[in-house]
Amino acid sequence: QVHPVESGERLVQAGGSLRLSCVPSGRTFVRNVMGWFRQAPGKEREFVAAISRSGGWTRYTDSVKGRFTISRDNAKNTVYLQMNSLKPDDTAVYFCAASNHLTTATILYDDWGQGTQVTVSS
Repeated sequence: QVHPVESGERLVQAGGSLRLSCVPSGRTFVRNVMGWFRQAPGKEREFVAAISRSGGWTRYTDSVKGRFTISRDNAKNTVYLQMNSLKPDDTAVYFCAASNHLTTATILYDDWGQGTQVTVSS
């Protein structure tokens, strides 16, 4: 299973930045693509970003392109989501997860983390 490094709520003003971290099990991190997802109140969980084992393949949902960057540090067994120029619409619970495929499809990810609440104030 994967879990965020920090489980508490993250608060930031619109236009600000923050970085989320996730440390999955060693086997999950090495063997799987890693992704970030989010779920806003009253909405379905949606794909945000994904990265391959080597880092050579990345994908982003259109709403975060140019603002968010996914990365991973295999030596530290950690995946990151750098979020810049945050908007109130980015407010959601953010989850990391692993997949055995190069995919953006939520259904193909597993080993979900507990999630981190990100709240962006206007």
